Amino acid sequence: MKIIAWNCNMAFRKKAEFILAYNPDIAVISECESPEKLKFPDGIQVPTDILWYGTNPNKGLGIFSYSDYRFELLNCHNPNIKNILPIAVKGGKIDFTLFAIWANNPADKDGAYVTQVWKAINFYDDLIQEKQTILMGDFNSNTIWDKPRREGNHSNVVDKLGSKNIFSTYHKFFNQIQGKEQHPTLYMYRHENKPYHLDYCFASNDFIEVLENVEIGNYHDWTLYSDHKPLIIKFNI
Repeated sequence: MKIIAWNCNMAFRKKAEFILAYNPDIAVISECESPEKLKFPDGIQVPTDILWYGTNPNKGLGIFSYSDYRFELLNCHNPNIKNILPIAVKGGKIDFTLFAIWANNPADKDGAYVTQVWKAINFYDDLIQEKQTILMGDFNSNTIWDKPRREGNHSNVVDKLGSKNIFSTYHKFFNQIQGKEQHPTLYMYRHENKPYHLDYCFASNDFIEVLENVEIGNYHDWTLYSDHKPLIIKFNI
């Protein structure tokens, strides 16, 4: 199973071909337009299933299947944590719970970015299990920005997920330390001298045990299309 997360910086319909070149089973696309606006060019593979959530038709969170997997937004979705979606993924080689993440909620005075993830993993605590769980997307956070007095900083998110045997696939695969990542996923304002690691795939240990490959797009291949680079995860499933 190959799953890709990418903040496409809008207009996914014009950029889908670059993601499809990697033959994903599932793609989690932040800043994606609504299905009504998704008019893919002729010759581009059409998704077998789409789940989209957002209030701005030009800029929401889209989850695409290019396989037998099908999506169901769970009824427990908390609209106050609007861009973190608990999804039942079924119909493929394995059923699992996917939390599709675009940590961006400026209306929340508690915090727009990592606070959203912190709130979500606490609100959905019973749903986030030690097996068959993936949290993936644009977290907009990194340990380098931890604020000690803020309970929901990035390190606390990592620790809480770790207590359930849920780990970052990138950090496991490359043996990296949080906050000292060698592979950026964002170049701020598309400037090569402003690299950050903000996009993640956290997976329960049953997925970690079958983790086959992790890849992050490079600056020169992707900067024309977005400030973010795709995170490409392959499990031997």
